[in-house]
Amino acid sequence: MPNKPTFSIVTCTWNSAATLADTLASVQSQTCQDFEHIFVDGGSTDGTLEMIAAYLRDRPGNKRVLRDVGGGISRAMNQGIEAAQGEYIAHLHSDDYYNGPDVLATVKRCFEEGQQGKGAGRQVDWVYGNIQVLKDGRMVPPYAMPAWSYRSFVAGRASVPHPAVFVRKSAFERVGMFDEKLKYAMDIDLWLRLGAVSAPVMIDQPLTVFRDHAGSVSSANKLKARQEEFTVRRRHMDKAPLAFGIYCLRYMKRVRELQAEARAVPA
Repeated sequence: MPNKPTFSIVTCTWNSAATLADTLASVQSQTCQDFEHIFVDGGSTDGTLEMIAAYLRDRPGNKRVLRDVGGGISRAMNQGIEAAQGEYIAHLHSDDYYNGPDVLATVKRCFEEGQQGKGAGRQVDWVYGNIQVLKDGRMVPPYAMPAWSYRSFVAGRASVPHPAVFVRKSAFERVGMFDEKLKYAMDIDLWLRLGAVSAPVMIDQPLTVFRDHAGSVSSANKLKARQEEFTVRRRHMDKAPLAFGIYCLRYMKRVRELQAEARAVPA
């Protein structure tokens, strides 16, 4: 039986022909090639599947496609996790791409070196880095990344950008996968569950480029996304109630801003 790969990269696609080439090129350029690439397609009709087929044909290796996976993005991501054979799983969607050829090598080294400082010697269950945002054809400077603590995350001071997260597969077995009933805040729900039992290691550099455009779910439905996020965070408020109270103040301020933005848009 062949050795299991170090990484499983899950790429969810749906009519992604316009952006998928950058995703594929960034994966193939990695100096660490010990990975499998799993595509989870929601029924593309624009040439996406043909691009993937060419990729599999021209660059043979540990790659496969799950076709016609319906039920939303959370279900698609979970299907990828269930199919994954690698030790560490990353979701690199077809809008995004890795920010350089050494991303997987850097993350692998971080997992292998283990927790530093206070938790030295403890197994690392998840690693995350920063993202570089590409908006309107321009790279936005990366935001500052506060040091991780569970309370800072609950309070909304620290963030965990999904495209730059790598999770040990066994950690999903401990805390579960993405909640398929959620449309916007499924990643925050998972980080709250995972962070409550295992502190991540943060890499303070951009690992992934994220395209922010009109079709992005979080961008197109900002108010709905905030409301779902509040519901998710309230589920976990008992773990850090004071920090949740701080988040509530931030939430109310942000909702008022979004409502004002909506009123300012001409009908």
